[in-house]
Amino acid sequence: MRKLALVLLGLVALAACKTKPAAEAGYIVQVSLGGWHAPEYSAEQIIGRIDTVAALIPVEKVIIGWSVEPELYKAVGEHLHSKGIQMLLWLPVFAETEEVCENVPAVDLWGQIPGSYDLTAGEGFSFNCPSNPQNAANVVGIYDRFFRDCGFDGVFLDRIRTQSFVSGVGGVLNCGCPICAERFAAEGLDLDEVREAWDIAGDAFFNVKGYTPATGFQLENPVAERFFQAKGHVVSSAVAAVADSLRSRGLSIGMDLYAPFMAPFVGQDYEILAQHADFIKPMLYRQTFAPAGMGFEYNLLKEAVPGAEGYPDFAMDVAFLDSQLEAMEPYPCAKYPGIEINYREGIAPTSPAYVTESLDAVMRHGFNGAVLSWNIMEAPEAHVACLGK
Repeated sequence: MRKLALVLLGLVALAACKTKPAAEAGYIVQVSLGGWHAPEYSAEQIIGRIDTVAALIPVEKVIIGWSVEPELYKAVGEHLHSKGIQMLLWLPVFAETEEVCENVPAVDLWGQIPGSYDLTAGEGFSFNCPSNPQNAANVVGIYDRFFRDCGFDGVFLDRIRTQSFVSGVGGVLNCGCPICAERFAAEGLDLDEVREAWDIAGDAFFNVKGYTPATGFQLENPVAERFFQAKGHVVSSAVAAVADSLRSRGLSIGMDLYAPFMAPFVGQDYEILAQHADFIKPMLYRQTFAPAGMGFEYNLLKEAVPGAEGYPDFAMDVAFLDSQLEAMEPYPCAKYPGIEINYREGIAPTSPAYVTESLDAVMRHGFNGAVLSWNIMEAPEAHVACLGK
């Protein structure tokens, strides 16, 4: 059934494809202001940096957020619009909103709140229940309360998933709250059955009987296979509802996604999400040793379930990057793969050669462009200069 769906989506994509020739590809850049309070850069600094980058490469959009600083956005937006560049609000959905609203946290199938991963201030990666209507209303309310009059052309939805293997098995076997249990039941799955299957099989619950880039991992245990399919429907449908609500406000929608091979574990169903997004940004981070880094997340999976069998040894090389780019191709929306160009010792030890190699691969696939992640303000000059070549 999934293969048939992919074929049908591929036909739709061919009929209504937004992909441009590589020579016309453009870039989206991200500006991380830090947390909700006290942005780390002034409007003048941001405008100067964007102008420098735009002199080297065609910048289509700027994703910026998420500090509550209306005047900064108005100033930056006015300048960007004068240059024909769109401004999108970087908006977290299921995590990082605890400083501005009351949320209901996600729990694992045993009712426990999974552990978090504190990367930096304002990035705690503590996730909220995707199905709780209060949480969804909070996200839309944040936009309406703080950002509606700032001049944004769209929103870029981040943290649109559950926890990952960062928190071990409980990170991905969630959310198990009563509301989510009802959602899973509507998908034909009883969470008691999932808990029992895990208790019996242990690590073997995650055994894999096959893998292809197009179809992802095929789990040997039928209950596990059904759980992650249902989880994709539950979580991604919740994301779609938030996206549709924001679209009704005249906003375009971008989405931050895990790489295709890991997305099902965190509840991201590309087939659903692509139908509610103007563009998707799969995070194809080969040199990121933090959440969403491809090798980082895959290693956490194998550490969490060391007894699970069938997982290939992936080298984070260009061939693997190509496989993930190919897996994106069938989906009917614009595609801007995310490539990290900022440098942070121990977390993102990138280089100009890495940036060039990754972007060359993206452009060979003829996608609409790429997202330069995840903070253009931190990108070393050499990483930016190589883009113009």
